[in-house]
Amino acid sequence: MNANDKTDFDLIVIGSGPAGEKAAVKAAYFGRSVALIEKEREVGGAGVNTGTLPSKTLKETSIFFSGVYEKGLYKTEKVLKGETRIEDFLYRQRLVQTEVEAEVRGNIGSHGVTLVQGFATFEDPHHVRVQSKEGPSRLIRGENFVIATGSYPFHPENIPFDRDCIHDSDTILQINRIPKSMVIVGAGVIGCEYATIFATMGTTVFLVNNSSKILPFLDSEISQALIDEMRGDGVTIHFDSNIEKVERIQCEDSDGVQTVLSTGTVLETEMFLYAAGRNGGTNNLGLDKAGVALGKRQAILVDENYRTNVPHIFAVGDVIGFPALAATGMDQGRVAISHMYDIHDLDRLPKLFPYGIYTIPEVSMVGMTEEQAKDQKLDYVVGVAHHSLTHRGRIMGLQSGFLKIVFLKDSLTIIGCHLIGPLSSEIVHFGQTLVNDKKTVPDVIGTVFNYPTLHDLYKYACYDGLGNLSGKKMRSF
Repeated sequence: MNANDKTDFDLIVIGSGPAGEKAAVKAAYFGRSVALIEKEREVGGAGVNTGTLPSKTLKETSIFFSGVYEKGLYKTEKVLKGETRIEDFLYRQRLVQTEVEAEVRGNIGSHGVTLVQGFATFEDPHHVRVQSKEGPSRLIRGENFVIATGSYPFHPENIPFDRDCIHDSDTILQINRIPKSMVIVGAGVIGCEYATIFATMGTTVFLVNNSSKILPFLDSEISQALIDEMRGDGVTIHFDSNIEKVERIQCEDSDGVQTVLSTGTVLETEMFLYAAGRNGGTNNLGLDKAGVALGKRQAILVDENYRTNVPHIFAVGDVIGFPALAATGMDQGRVAISHMYDIHDLDRLPKLFPYGIYTIPEVSMVGMTEEQAKDQKLDYVVGVAHHSLTHRGRIMGLQSGFLKIVFLKDSLTIIGCHLIGPLSSEIVHFGQTLVNDKKTVPDVIGTVFNYPTLHDLYKYACYDGLGNLSGKKMRSF
């Protein structure tokens, strides 16, 4: 019998994104028969096709074409003649997407997981019907399930999305031109990333946010520094503003979008991007027939082991809500399988993990912010080191960016590390080790780094912190 004709599996995983893929291949590795159901033609979910990797690749592309980190660095300027074509702008993103999609498909196949293409709907707690786009449906049974269907962009009723001028965070990857101007609604991670990507490419960007802060989970100094960087790149931020009306209009020789804000401001731009929230991808899954309970924004409710209220059904990844990161989703999938089959190789995710925001410049953090330390009435000290004052920073021509550490006054234990600047999402992992292992300021000062590297930021931030502690300003000994 062909594997694709099999109708009974130890495990059925719905969704082939980072969380679903890792759950499926781990279960197969430990000898379970696994079916992985994917409704799209491509495997890999948003992580590969519409979210994580595509947006990060576009960030690198915009840095390359704009030369943003090379201006004034050398005597002779690198000149890219003519305006960037949309084909060139999207080339690398599409190449990476194709290569990683093939890699995920290969990983699924090499582990003996049966890939089933089609949309799955529960008919009862142990059966799903899979409807393919081309052929008849089929009914398959699973002893256990992992739901990893991700999330989808929220669509307010007053916004006429058209995939041409008016986009969400998925369809923005299908643009056929680089817009001269754009309204972006939502100053969360997705909105801020795309705001800086398009601004770097020369687009006039208006960022609309319904509160007075962007990325409120960040340390406030880092958040303000990112705001300053955005404004320096020409991004206009409309704080405490909501969308009253969005409609297509005729702008000079082409179509455009008119956006009316709650403040009365009217913005006329070539494109519009709504990036303010996503819902759990549970529509039409028939979870009521399986008895699975849902929470806010269609997210599936789970316990600390990612088990739903139905004991043999687990859920992982963006479909369960916060933190909705590809990195955590992968390990959630692995943890779920550990508990499902009593493997006990990875029983839980660590409480401490880094956040990376791939704006230009990058922002990353791990541990406690200064505001959190203050709210908890901790006796703390901060230390700051600037990229431009490190020797590697001088070589790179960096004019901005800094590392901020937060440590306890008495023990000198480091409790938070916060970065803004190039490669922040890479450099933060040393900070993750410091906070996780409860390392102290003297531990960092006694560490030898390659020279010159940006990791010197940690040492100089510690010296600055000691200076703040003693009242004697010092950069190093």
